[in-house]
Amino acid sequence: MTAAEAVVATLIGHGLDTIYALPGYQNDHLFDALFRVSDRLRTVHTRHEQGAAYMALGAALATGKPQAYAVVPGPGLLNSAAALLTAYSMNAPVLALVGQIPDADVGRGFGHLHEVRDQQGIIKRLVDHAQMIRKPQQASRATALALRSMHTGRPGPAAIECAVDVWGKSAPMMLQAPLPPPAMKIDTEAVRRAAKLLGAAKRPLIICGGGAQDAAAEVTALSAVLQAPVLGYRRGRGVLDSRDPLSVTLPLGHELWGEADVVLGVGTRLLMQYEQWGVRRHHIVIRIDADRTEHNRRRKPRVALTGDAKPILQELLKQLPTHNDKRRSRRAEMQERQAKWRGRLDKLAPQIAFLEAIRAELPEDGIFVDEVTQLGFAARLAFPVYKPRTFLSPGYQDNLGWGFATALGVQNARPDVPVVAISGDGGFMFTANELATAMLHRIPLVTVVFNDGAFGNVRRIQQEIFGNRLIGSDLANPDFVLFARSFGAEAMRASGPAELRAALRRAFAHRDGPTVIEVPVGAMPSPWEFIQMKAVV
Repeated sequence: MTAAEAVVATLIGHGLDTIYALPGYQNDHLFDALFRVSDRLRTVHTRHEQGAAYMALGAALATGKPQAYAVVPGPGLLNSAAALLTAYSMNAPVLALVGQIPDADVGRGFGHLHEVRDQQGIIKRLVDHAQMIRKPQQASRATALALRSMHTGRPGPAAIECAVDVWGKSAPMMLQAPLPPPAMKIDTEAVRRAAKLLGAAKRPLIICGGGAQDAAAEVTALSAVLQAPVLGYRRGRGVLDSRDPLSVTLPLGHELWGEADVVLGVGTRLLMQYEQWGVRRHHIVIRIDADRTEHNRRRKPRVALTGDAKPILQELLKQLPTHNDKRRSRRAEMQERQAKWRGRLDKLAPQIAFLEAIRAELPEDGIFVDEVTQLGFAARLAFPVYKPRTFLSPGYQDNLGWGFATALGVQNARPDVPVVAISGDGGFMFTANELATAMLHRIPLVTVVFNDGAFGNVRRIQQEIFGNRLIGSDLANPDFVLFARSFGAEAMRASGPAELRAALRRAFAHRDGPTVIEVPVGAMPSPWEFIQMKAVV
């Protein structure tokens, strides 16, 4: 078996059924191996390396399972680097398979095709685990170790390099079966302390991040037992159904942070709370995080629980009844306070009207992929989310242009549900060429492009803060409807929320390929007063 065949067989043995890739000389043997198993491991090839990596990221976020992409070294790796960096920041299990120059020449600076100085050093700054295959006998175990690393401690991406002359070398070998991640023992005494603090709390608050997405049932049960509001912003959205009165978004969460006596952070860095909102003297903070180094990064919590959120919360729910005081329902209170905040958010009425149109047509389990755009900022505050992994937002990298290609990976990995990607005209053009990929592979993603002819957020900042000195913010755009149709995609234009809703209904009925809906818009109200809120005094 060749090194390439061993890697491919190991991916299949670990349950992967798709690889996102762009072919090239250094990976020829890898693609030949992929051809031989195309009935078991499908290759989705893209038009740019960033498209391949973003699609793998989207598939990983939508499923919570490892996904892989393959690119050539040097320019191929660097073209994919923004997506790999985003995977790191979002703790997404993405495996990068990266080619290399001839093995004996690595690091010698001969000027081989796609050679880059210290490629391994570049990769190590983007992933949690990196390894180079130097001989075929290493290939299967290296792949299994990389996949195991994605679920060891804090989840995250991994990368494997293989030289052009190693991919095709063969040797007798045994394929490595999946390696279970090391078990993390739950500190039941620390859980008992947490249960005691939460049980005695008068105004508990739960804050969820991306690490809580697979513990939705436990968070829901804990919220009900404690009558604790649950704040989910961006990556924490959908952990508690937005229809539950205890499910709150950022503005009300800021208010509740100032009132809370005990705060439970589940799979979240609490960066906004610590850095912007401030920690009051009376705050007792309990944290659950897969990464033990995260607990003391800014402020030591009263109780630190290290490990996967789901089993820790299950143990907490077992211990809590012994310590929990009898509680009055806070649902009516939360309904009243949420209604008050909805009134304040009327300032964002233009954005919210469009979001309401999308929510009305998108099924409960449909997936919404946001973007760094005016609608995206508002969606993080006001878009109702009913289930985990159905609201995808790019985490602290917040990289413009991630949305469309990432959403293609989401839709490819979840063909059973509709997926909507929103973009501005600026962000969409980062990867709009991947319409060709969507057409070739018949990916029925629906993309809504809100076109204001500018990098709208940049333009507003220049107008409001820099005396209307505009630079680099105005855009020249194609006719997006004609642009999409030139690829063979379905395309429509909607002039307002009602037309957008009708267009979405038509788009969801068309499941044989992509649809682009252009929505011309003007300047929109600023959302920043609801996001960058001051410290609680």
